[in-house]
Amino acid sequence: MEATAVLPDNALKATHVLRAHFDTGATRSFQARRAALKALKVGIIKHEEELLAAMNNDMRKPRFEAYMSDIGLVLAEIDHALKHLRQWMKPRAVPSPLAIQLAESELHPEPLGVVLIIAPWNYPVLLLLSPLIGAIAAGNCALLKPSEDAPATAVVVDRIIQEALPSGLATVIHGKGSEVVPHLMKSFRFDHVFFTGSPKVGREVMLLAADRLTPVTLELGGKCPAIVDRKVDVKSAARRIAWSKYFNAGQTCIATDHVLVHSSLMEPFLEAFAEHVRRFYGADPQHSPDYARMINGRRFDVVKDYLAQGQLFLGGGHDAADRYIAPSVLTNVQLDSPVMREEIFGPVLPVIQWTEREEVIAITKRNPNPLAAYIFSSDGKAQRYFRDNIPFGGGCINHCMLQFGPAELPFGGVGGSGMGRYHGYFTFELFSNRKGMVHASTLIDPALQYPPYTKLKEKVLRRAL
Repeated sequence: MEATAVLPDNALKATHVLRAHFDTGATRSFQARRAALKALKVGIIKHEEELLAAMNNDMRKPRFEAYMSDIGLVLAEIDHALKHLRQWMKPRAVPSPLAIQLAESELHPEPLGVVLIIAPWNYPVLLLLSPLIGAIAAGNCALLKPSEDAPATAVVVDRIIQEALPSGLATVIHGKGSEVVPHLMKSFRFDHVFFTGSPKVGREVMLLAADRLTPVTLELGGKCPAIVDRKVDVKSAARRIAWSKYFNAGQTCIATDHVLVHSSLMEPFLEAFAEHVRRFYGADPQHSPDYARMINGRRFDVVKDYLAQGQLFLGGGHDAADRYIAPSVLTNVQLDSPVMREEIFGPVLPVIQWTEREEVIAITKRNPNPLAAYIFSSDGKAQRYFRDNIPFGGGCINHCMLQFGPAELPFGGVGGSGMGRYHGYFTFELFSNRKGMVHASTLIDPALQYPPYTKLKEKVLRRAL
């Protein structure tokens, strides 16, 4: 089943319904926010099997991966928000300086208004509903734009939203993003735009937002390296990197993009890596139920071309009709080739050897500020060296992709890999205006601040400040 296209005028009408609902104040109470989050959870559980089937239909996503990375994480995020919502909503006292005593200072979180959430196709449930959870928790209304490249999933998500939430609280719009989103952003001022996708489209969204001074959060990507130091459990490193690379067929913004392996471990790493891939997916991964497919023909063509840009150590098989590209490894890759300049976003892994740590830094600087980096080493000094000398959004020591899981860790990029942080409280804060308020006392009213100003007042002022 395909999502129904939404005419631009109908999409624009939806934004005004959301604004009218927000202006009634219906989203502000703790009870309303909690009820909406609970209803969303019930809707997801009710339609869980439909979501799993839809994701499999859109990209042959394995059931286990779909639940783990989409549905399970969303349900955990709702539970976390429900557990902490009352505390998040409370005003927070902050110290008041001596110069304004007697006074009390507080931060009051208040909702922004109507937000636009634009999601990609690779995790079509998680990356649409995770930001929505924070937006609802913060008291906002939301317009949701799922990717047209995962149409079956978009239909089920739309059904969940319609059943669980009032149309004035959240609405899903369909259609081609390059047509619907510009029309909406030019015609309506959203109070925040949350975009997950490619840097190219992220720049376009930011340009659209600039015209109306709309704040944006951009969750982008980049070439995320895994660094394998000379002191390491090489079999464990190979297993964990292989898992991260071929999960969802490599179509993950925080997947390992390429591996930088110490030259003394190149051969044992490659041997261990190949063995783990065989254990994961069997002798012919095309027949494995646990291996996803490229989302569409365009991505298939792009990723297939990478296979010729190095020496094939593993894989290389492909089938256009099935959108299948085998788990593949390239060696002897040129650093200026497209596979080392572009985010791969597919199951092709360049493996590059290094001897001195400075070489690793130089290679990562060619594609600066990745969304993630993974450091494999049993040497604490090496761990700190790579962590402190490579700017990246977040990452792991001796594993991959786990940084996305903890609700207490903010997730986001730096520089070209994005701006803004979310997850748990950080999503609540992202969609809130932290209004600063000072409650001044009427018991005293020091004459110091009022004219006429004297040298004595200035002297006292300087000491007070």
